[in-house]
This record gives sequence, C-alpha cells and structure tokens, in this order.
Amino acid sequence: MSRALRLTKILRVIGRYRLDEFIDRKQLPALPCFALGLVPWRLHKIPDLSRGARLRRALEELGPVFIKFGQMLSTRRDLLPEDIADELAKLQDNVPPFPQQQSIAIIEQALGKPVTELFASFESTPMASASVAQVHCATLHSGEQAVVKVVRPDIESVIREDVALMLTLAKLAAKYHPQGRRLRPVEVVSDYELVILDELDMAREAANTSQLRRNFENNKLLYVPEVYWDYTCRNVLTMERISGIPVTDVEALRTRGTDLKLLGERGVEIFFTQVFQHSFFHADMHPGNIFVDATDPADPTYIGVDCAIIGSLSDADQYYLGRNLLGIFRRDYREVAQLHVECGWVSPETRVQEFESAMRAVCEPIFERPISQISFGQLLVYLFQTASRFDMEVQPSLVLLQKTLLNIEGLGRQLYPDLNLWDTAQPFLEEWVQQRYSPQSMLKRLQHHAPSWIEQLPQLPEAVLESLQQSRDSNRGSPSQPQHLNVAKQQQATRGMRRRRIMAAVACIAAVTTAVPGAWQHVADAPLVSWLLAALALGLLWPRKR
Repeated sequence: MSRALRLTKILRVIGRYRLDEFIDRKQLPALPCFALGLVPWRLHKIPDLSRGARLRRALEELGPVFIKFGQMLSTRRDLLPEDIADELAKLQDNVPPFPQQQSIAIIEQALGKPVTELFASFESTPMASASVAQVHCATLHSGEQAVVKVVRPDIESVIREDVALMLTLAKLAAKYHPQGRRLRPVEVVSDYELVILDELDMAREAANTSQLRRNFENNKLLYVPEVYWDYTCRNVLTMERISGIPVTDVEALRTRGTDLKLLGERGVEIFFTQVFQHSFFHADMHPGNIFVDATDPADPTYIGVDCAIIGSLSDADQYYLGRNLLGIFRRDYREVAQLHVECGWVSPETRVQEFESAMRAVCEPIFERPISQISFGQLLVYLFQTASRFDMEVQPSLVLLQKTLLNIEGLGRQLYPDLNLWDTAQPFLEEWVQQRYSPQSMLKRLQHHAPSWIEQLPQLPEAVLESLQQSRDSNRGSPSQPQHLNVAKQQQATRGMRRRRIMAAVACIAAVTTAVPGAWQHVADAPLVSWLLAALALGLLWPRKR
C-alpha cells in the first residue's frame, strides 16, 4: 500500500510540474503512448517556470533519492541542454533546509550536552543544505574552526519507501523488459540501497574521511579535512572547516589566474590514483563536494568533502578494468574482447573475432574526431549498447566506478573543455601495469601472502601425498585401455605429472622462504641430518620408471 501511495505522489508531482513534456511520445510503442494520453496531465496548468526549474523543483519535492539522481545528471553537460544542467546544479548544496531547532535538538541528543557547552560558538543558520544532511558552522573550545553536519530527521523511512518502489519497478523491468536479465536492475537497485543507507551513518562517513585523508597525506593533489571524533556519532559529524573556491565557480578561478588545464588533469589523476593505487575511491565527486585551494594559482589543490559514498575494487577487478581501459586507449580491440571473455563479462561462448569487429566499428568513428570532442561517457554508452548484442551483463560492483568516472570527466571538461582524458590517463595506466609486475611489487605481494602460506606449510607434504595416492588409485581403477594406445607413453605422462606436482610444492616452499626476511639464513643453518632427511623424502616421492 505504501508503494502505491508513493507512486501516486510521484505521478501527481510529474503532473503538477508537467514533466510529461520531457517524454518524446514518438519514440514510445503504441500502447504506452495511448495510456500516456489518457492520464489527465492537462488538468494542471504549466507553471510559469522554465523546464529546468520545473524539473529541479519536482526532484526536490520527491526527496533525497531523486535529488541524488538530479545531482548526478547535473555533471553531464555533454548530455544535457545547458538550461537544465544549470538548474540541476543548484541541487548540489542548495536544497531547502529543515528547521534549525530540529538541528540543534538532534546535536544535543546525540552528543549529550547543550550546543553552548559543546562549542565555543555555534551558528544555528545552516551554511549549506543537501539531500541527506545540512551543515552548520561552529568553533571548538580549543579554537579550531569546524563544521557540524546533521542528518535530516526521519529521512531513513522516506529513503526506504523510495528504494522499495524502485525495487518493485526493477523486478518488473527484469521480468518484462527484453534486456531485463542482462541489465540486472534488481542487483543494481540493491547495491544503491546499501550505498544510500550507508550515507546516513555519519560515523561511517567520518571513518571514510580519515582513511582518504591518510591516503593523500602530504600529497599536493587532494586535501581532505580532519575529523573531530569527540564530536562525531551516527547522525552528527564534526570536522575541520575548509576554505576554498567551489569548483563550479570557474569565473572566480580564472580571476585568480588558476591553471585550469593542470586542475583538470589533476582531477583525472586523482581518480586513477584512488582506483588503481589505493583501491579506495570517493564515489560521490559531484561539484558540490569539491573545492579548490587556489592560494598558489599555478599549483592548485583540490579539497574533497562528503566521503559518505566510497567504492573499492578487488585485485581481479583492478586488473581487468586497467587492462580494458588501456586496450581501449591503444585501440587494441582484440585484447579488450579477450579480456571481456576471460573475466566473464560476456559469455564464454562469445566469438572473440566477432566481438572485436563490433567494438572496432563503434570506436573507430569516435577516435577519428578531435580529442577535445571525444566523450568517454558517450563512448561507454556506445560500447554498452554494442556489448548487449553479446549478452553482456551489467556488473553491479562497477556501477559506482562508472558513475564516478562520468562525474570526473564532466567536471574536467567544465574546467577545461579541451581536456585530453586519454593522454592524461594512458601514461598512468601503463606505469601502473609496469609497476604491478615489477620484481619489487611481486616480492611485496609474496611477503603479504607469506604468513598464510607458512600457516598451511605443515599440511603441504600430506596434501602432495594425498594427490599422488589419488592419481595412483585412479590409474588402477581405470578401465583397460585399447590395445592401440601406447602404454609406455601413458606411464611417462603420469610420471611427468607427478614430477610437476612435486616441483610445484618445492617452488611454493622456496617462494615462502624468499618472501620471509632472514628465512634463507635459517635454512642455511639447518643441521646436516635435516638436509639428508629432506633429500630422502624427495627421493621416495620422485616417480621412477618400472
């Protein structure tokens, strides 16, 4: 019932602001077009507002989930008309605030003291208001300038209702839409539910902020404010107050003489550093969360806030994503096609040559344009449409990453329209691949896994013996071979397999010994009897000719 009521409200808001004008009825099938004509939209007079303002107000009225959607859209100026993008940009930090009395009550209840005792000064009028929380300025008794972020009251129930409605629509899409299974809408909405509910937990955001601050400590690329943990809990976050120019205020940056080209390139570098070096990336980098320290205009620094949404990739995802992006940059479509099959993004039965040819047909016309006119976001859309022919499924684990990349590109092109994303990203990826497989990196990873291997080392001889015994029993129990088969070759192959297993076990022991500092010295100091026993064990295990 609650979902039906919520859907009714959404339809009323759409009708009140006459958002039906955004629907191109010519593109709709006959039945939906007929149904749309029956809905009494025209009972509402078109408000005396621009189309962008009507869309913005409708999203504000529908609540935080829809506001977040508008925030994401506002960064894609290459996909939206200018008037709509300008209006949606106001959603970044200009959402109507909730009453200041409620804000103060939440802080006092959460921290257990009146604000007059907690802070040397506290501004009850919020300095900014967003979809999930609003921010007040304060001064600590120790003198630090701070901001206090307070979660909107009763917002969780609203979010859960909206997500439940989205989940219902996703299930219908998965069942009835021709591309429903491939797009995996239910998994995508479920992942989004976890993300947006995590955004309500200020303690989690504080922990993310501290981690991101450590990752970029003493780094000129990005500054992250300090968290004041004594004034932070689940629904209140207090952290250092920063001063900077909003990244959207390009005119102010130009007035200061800021190097916008360097700033745009550094935005791309920050993204790839977070994804491939730290595997911990800010996944909500819309312009409302980014400021610029232009104290030195020739060497500007980004300032990042609002770390509620953080993404992370596994080693396997890092590897396949990096190699795929590098393959696209190099126009090596064969490698991209093979990687898609190898990592399971498309069916194993996919013909690599056919997939390669389809990707080449999509990419080559785009790459023939001037580099400043190439939109990576648009390229992803084209590739996604092409991959659907090969039954490619949406990867929910990469949804946050894709969204963040689109945000970064939109932001970079807003700062510097001629930003060359390719020349900025390709050297970084090439260096990352080279470092990943350098001897130093391999040794570091061996040392990382060494404790686990050492823990399993005592069971290794028993596992080898069990494997050999299973192989022997399998050979004894196998049916008699046809006469024309060469029995000698079979025995030789079996002995070769046993040798390889023994050598693999020896290699594992050697790898662990290499990874542990000082281990070789302990091996060298072993008594002679230990060497003799090891040689005897190896001699007994080594397969012989019969």
